[in-house]
Amino acid sequence: MNTAKLRARNEIPDEYKWNIQAMYPDEGKVESDISECLRIAGVLSDMQGKAAASPESLLRALDLYSDASRLIENAFVYAHMKHDEDNSDAKYTAMYGKTVSALTSFNAMTSFLDPEIISAGEKKITEFISAEPGLEKYSFMLETLMLRSEHMLTPDQEFVLASLGESLRAPDEIFTMLNDVDFDFGNIKDATGRLTPLTHGTFSRFLESDSREVRKTAYDALYSKYREFNNTISAVYNSSVKTDVTVASLRGYSSSLEAALSPENIPASVYDNLVKAVHKYLPAMHKYVGIRKRVLGVDELKMYDIYKPLIKPDDRKYTFEEAVDICCEALAPLGKEYVSVLRNGLLNEKWVDIYENKGKTSGAYSFGSYDSMPYILMNFSGELRDVFTLIHESGHSMHAYYTRKTQPYIYGSHSIFTAEVASTVNETLLIHCLMDNAETDHMKAYIINFYLEEFKSTLFRQTMFAEFEKMAHEHAESGESLTAEYLNGIYNDLNTSYFGEYMSADDMIQYEWSRIPHFYSAFYVYQYATGFSAANAIANLILSGGEKERSDYLKFLTTGASDYPIELLRIAGVDMDTEEPVLNALSAFSELVDTLDELLKG
Repeated sequence: MNTAKLRARNEIPDEYKWNIQAMYPDEGKVESDISECLRIAGVLSDMQGKAAASPESLLRALDLYSDASRLIENAFVYAHMKHDEDNSDAKYTAMYGKTVSALTSFNAMTSFLDPEIISAGEKKITEFISAEPGLEKYSFMLETLMLRSEHMLTPDQEFVLASLGESLRAPDEIFTMLNDVDFDFGNIKDATGRLTPLTHGTFSRFLESDSREVRKTAYDALYSKYREFNNTISAVYNSSVKTDVTVASLRGYSSSLEAALSPENIPASVYDNLVKAVHKYLPAMHKYVGIRKRVLGVDELKMYDIYKPLIKPDDRKYTFEEAVDICCEALAPLGKEYVSVLRNGLLNEKWVDIYENKGKTSGAYSFGSYDSMPYILMNFSGELRDVFTLIHESGHSMHAYYTRKTQPYIYGSHSIFTAEVASTVNETLLIHCLMDNAETDHMKAYIINFYLEEFKSTLFRQTMFAEFEKMAHEHAESGESLTAEYLNGIYNDLNTSYFGEYMSADDMIQYEWSRIPHFYSAFYVYQYATGFSAANAIANLILSGGEKERSDYLKFLTTGASDYPIELLRIAGVDMDTEEPVLNALSAFSELVDTLDELLKG
């Protein structure tokens, strides 16, 4: 019997690995950057009580903070990505741990700065900005800091909280080690009889198998592991949520949701309106599930049936180079410069770590420091979904490229709220490109089905996750413990509500919440859904408009964190303060469901 073996890291040719060495050709400089960061932080620490005494001292304090932060960011990002290459590599596990400890020390040593600036008062800080031209670049940062004034603790309290940073992040680290290193899901026999390791990377491929037995076997095997550790993971997640609730309470927020949204000036109504809007269109989602049941011809539709493509015209596999070509063709509406920079980064500068290996972090992401390339980690297997993953992460990377090229270090990052827009605009442009080039109704149905799956996984599923998070945090805020029974129960009820009457009951789906790593970054996932909605609106503006719409979008890509997310999106022509973008996206989903229904009946 044939057995497919997951390759070790050293068995992957270098040409398919990211050029992360460009960050630190001499790894010894990681240590020196950490040391220099902490030295500068010490100089800044000596300014405690004097940092906001004058315009000159405030400028010096902010410059010192920026310089030290930039150094530790480089060290942390490098160690993080080397750790992600193979989570079992002890050398980089130790390096990553050291950078996390250094980051915690840096945060503790500089924790006095924000309270000290806030205590100076908005009037004095405004006067300082007028008196010292060098402070002008920090003006928006200082404005956002003043928004937090009523939630800032005393300098001593901030020091204690910052010193506990590594401990407060422990639930995320524990879950990551369980999920990506310790869990062994065994091997699954595919439709050809070949044994293949069941991993996070192969799980989705098994669920797309034509063989229902393969789908069920993989599904049961994976969720059996999470059922086995259900109480442990529940305790870890309970600790994570309790941390969110405690910190929010210490800072005087009315809820952990307010604490998560407040720093970016996002009203809670944006979160609540998303959930309400999606609930209005659950009947369209249920109809789509019903179409799936009809097309698959099953008496009972199970959760392991929901990922199998309804239409599969061929078994084409794509090389990475072909995937790059497809992405570049789809992104042509963004202009020659955008496409040229992206192609060069993906193929020549080696932004991407392409293939899966044993111990490698699952999934995909775009990451990097202000001074590095905008790297991409993925687990490419040659399927169309990998082309979508590549174009999605490329959106993040190009967003970083334009921002870092334009903004100073302090504004060189992105809110997740805006970052997910850049990635999903790319995906939406790819969908439209593929639909426009569809030569037959059969191919058109295939692309529509693929697009609807994007809606299901991003707009509906992430909103369901957002509801779960809100319910879990509210339960903890009421003084209750998040037991396995409670978490399993609310997740199962939400899943039933979202998938509707055509989906049969399932004993395993209640454990799905326990495999979602994003839950350890509270109130993160809703931004996938809002970003998807905004991106659909922007993509439609680009495709139906002209040079102005493209220029507006490219300008948006350069803005980084230089303003509040909702204000930045207005530059690209979208107002997320209203329900309109979400409702328009959901309306498009409903129309596509009707179109697919007619095509498949035909």
